[in-house]
Amino acid sequence: MATALVVQNHSGGGPGRWTAWLAERGVTAHVLRAYEGAPLPDRLEHPALIVLGGAYLPDDDARAPWLPATRALVRQAVIEETPMFGICLGGQMLAHVAGGEVRGKHGPPEFGSTRLSLRPEAARDPLFHGLPAHPPAIENHVDAITALPAGAHWLVRSEHCPYQGFRIGSAAWGVQFHPETTAERIRGWNRDRLKRNGAPVPETLHALALRDEPVATDTWRTVAHRFADIVTARARCPGTQVH
Repeated sequence: MATALVVQNHSGGGPGRWTAWLAERGVTAHVLRAYEGAPLPDRLEHPALIVLGGAYLPDDDARAPWLPATRALVRQAVIEETPMFGICLGGQMLAHVAGGEVRGKHGPPEFGSTRLSLRPEAARDPLFHGLPAHPPAIENHVDAITALPAGAHWLVRSEHCPYQGFRIGSAAWGVQFHPETTAERIRGWNRDRLKRNGAPVPETLHALALRDEPVATDTWRTVAHRFADIVTARARCPGTQVH
């Protein structure tokens, strides 16, 4: 099986259901718990990279000293066109490394199941083509991308956060939302943080996400499978172009 190096940035932010979805298409998730001090490699030798979320900005090196090494892996993936998928912080890091802009506590926070809108460019994207026009996804962020890098393919937006999904080059995707997360995880969210940001209590957010979960599951499983197919194709035949 091909492998994807997965960088985990906090204890509650594992790859979730993506582990099984990737495995269904022949890709094993090799998780490094960077927040626990697991050393990151100097170079990316795996055929794919996934960077998960975390309560940091992409350059918050004082609080998260593993971020420089993570940025180096993201930069290598972009330059070498190694398949990469960034989620929340990971998506922000991709934008940051490629020359975009990320700002802390910017715009209205988003929590829980959120209605997304696919942009016209998504119809030509290897991962996002043919998805529902307005798929739901779980959000959990107060920071946001405020400018995409030059040449980025802007794929997804929401009412309050324009840059929900994008692609850099042929094989690096970033999303602000959490396609790996299920409604059940919301039960453990911090009540005080939600209250400070004017969000409903976890029980309310859980009920709304549970309502949307069938569509969300079908949508993001499709994306995970397509990503895994790209990874396995690249692993078998390095240099394979994404279509």
